Amino acid sequence: MDFLLRPWPWYVSGPLIALVLLILVYFGKTFGMSSNLRTLCSIGGAGKYSDFFKFDWKTYRWNLVVVLGAIFGGFIAVTLLSDGSTIALNPETVSDLRELGFYNAGESLLPAEIYDWGSVFSLKGLAILIVAGFLVGFGTRYAGGCTSGHAITGLSNLQLPSLIAVIGFFAGGLIMTHVLLPLIFGT
Repeated sequence: MDFLLRPWPWYVSGPLIALVLLILVYFGKTFGMSSNLRTLCSIGGAGKYSDFFKFDWKTYRWNLVVVLGAIFGGFIAVTLLSDGSTIALNPETVSDLRELGFYNAGESLLPAEIYDWGSVFSLKGLAILIVAGFLVGFGTRYAGGCTSGHAITGLSNLQLPSLIAVIGFFAGGLIMTHVLLPLIFGT
């Protein structure tokens, strides 16, 4: 049971991801979460309003299992397979986050300063969620896929656009961490 309660090392999780990708390639499928949003919108009737959503969503319903697996797997991991230990963060990271106003860094999976209901329904919290949601949605569509689709499927298929997208994801993450986060949450 101890094996399940701790993060899996790369030499276990990496080959499992590779195995899943080999199976998907064998069956001519690709992996990515953002394509599920398009499928869900199509199921909901968005094809009446936009040609982008006019496609045979039934051929993609197998991929909705990925969403269900992520939801149920996350629930099982948190409720049944968690030992309750804090997240191991570098002490310098904790110090940097405290300077930005994140006082419980590493004690919970999500920082209350952003995800607590009081923070979410504040003007600043709503603005962050709306702008971030728009940027993620626009960026995913503009890049032709999400981080999991490009970084896992695209790179494993040696696709140059996926390499460019992943480099952009990392650059965006660095800009967010070192420039925007201090501007938004700095005191």
